[in-house]
Formats: sequence, C-alpha cells, structure tokens
Amino acid sequence: MNTIISAAKKCRRALSLFAILLINVQSFAQKPADPQPDKMPVALETDYALSALPPQLRPGATVYLLDPAKGYYIARKGSNGFICFVMRTAWEWAEFRNDIITAISYDAEGARTIFPIYQDVAAMRAAGKLTALQVRNIVVDRIKKGIYKAPARPGISYMLGPVMRTYPGTPAENKVLTMHMPHYMFYAPYLTNADIGNIPDGQQDGPFLVNPEAMFLGKRKAPYGYIIVPAGEKERAKIIADNKALLQRLAAYSPYFKK
Repeated sequence: MNTIISAAKKCRRALSLFAILLINVQSFAQKPADPQPDKMPVALETDYALSALPPQLRPGATVYLLDPAKGYYIARKGSNGFICFVMRTAWEWAEFRNDIITAISYDAEGARTIFPIYQDVAAMRAAGKLTALQVRNIVVDRIKKGIYKAPARPGISYMLGPVMRTYPGTPAENKVLTMHMPHYMFYAPYLTNADIGNIPDGQQDGPFLVNPEAMFLGKRKAPYGYIIVPAGEKERAKIIADNKALLQRLAAYSPYFKK
C-alpha cells in the first residue's frame, strides 16, 4: 500500500511539473505578435499610390494595393509599364511597424527587378512565421545568390507624393519621420556618393545617393542604390497645393500625417 501511495505522489508531482511547463510554453507562444499593417481604405490607398507618379503617367499605371493578410495584389492593370503602391514595410531596418506609409512608383525595369522584393517581404510578413530580422536576412541572402538582381538599365522611380512617413537615415537608425519631400530616384547599382561627387558622404544639398543595403553587403556590392534628386522648391509647393484634399484625407486616416 505504501508503495502505491508513493507512486501516486510521484505521479501527481510529475503531472504538476508538466502542467507548469505547459503553462509556461503556452504563455511564451501567446506573446504579443508583431503588428500587421492596417488595411487602408481602397480609394485612399489608390489615390495615395498614384500620387507618387507625375499626372500624365497615372491613367496608364498599374496600381498595387496591400492585403495585410496576404500581400500585394493588382487592383488596376495598367498599360504604360509604370506601377505604383504604398510601401508599409521597410525591410532593411528589420522592424515590423504600423507607421511606415510611403507612396512609391517604378518604371518597367524597377517593376521587374526591385518591386518583387517588396512583394515577397509583404507576403512573408503577412504569413506571420518570420521575424523582421529573419525577413531581412532572407532578402540579403537572395541578393547575394543573385535571386534578386540589379536593374539591367538606367531607370526611374518617382516619389512625388505630397507626404511620406518613413526612415530618413540608414538602418543603423530607427527614427521615423513624416516628411514633405517629393523627389526623383534614378537607379544607381553599386555606386557611392563619392562616385557622383557628393562628399562628405551623402550631403543633401543636391543630388545624393542612398543605398541602405550597402550596410549589409558592402560598398559597391549593393544593387539597389538610387541617385535622389529632390523636387525644386516651386515644384514641391505646387505638389503640396495640388494634393491638399489628399493630405486632409491622409490626416483623417492616420495621426502620423497630421501637422
């Protein structure tokens, strides 16, 4: 009888220990997940995405919208080779945030070689199985393996929207700002600011080069550099004035866009 009682006590202790371990495992598994981007209203997301382009290119552009549960999808098929979308994940910074909201467009070459990274990152984030750091590591590895390729010819990305919310620095900094900075971006694979005469490195008093991937791949090894040319003062003022209604809609949608 004593043997049976002793065995029962051991069994209870084992079950109690198992229960404690199970609770701890469940608590760990149920930790708050990384935030998914919220779904922007379709009309607002469409108009904001199109604002990245100059007016004459908007009617023929393909518009991609974001389904936070799946990734980007074609909302409107275009005919002129240009695409536009709202970027919600800046993968280089290895952070999943809800306050990255920036309208971007690409010509046909950028749509072929650069936009697929945004598509894959959005899909990986939507799946919820990887951390932001793991997503960045996957992208960097695919660049090294040549799965993601540099643009094969010169081209342009218009970012002429009246406002954007993103990182102004490098992946070494995680400060996010709301900026009125319409600009033009020309593909400059593997270049540095020294190559275009912008020294000290990256002074923003004229054309300058940005290439966040260089921090991970090394100088002259990163294929997604851009020579950035800010819109002139008069052009910038006109863009903001022409998009007054859009700015009001964006401010109503998100506090990040309020003055």
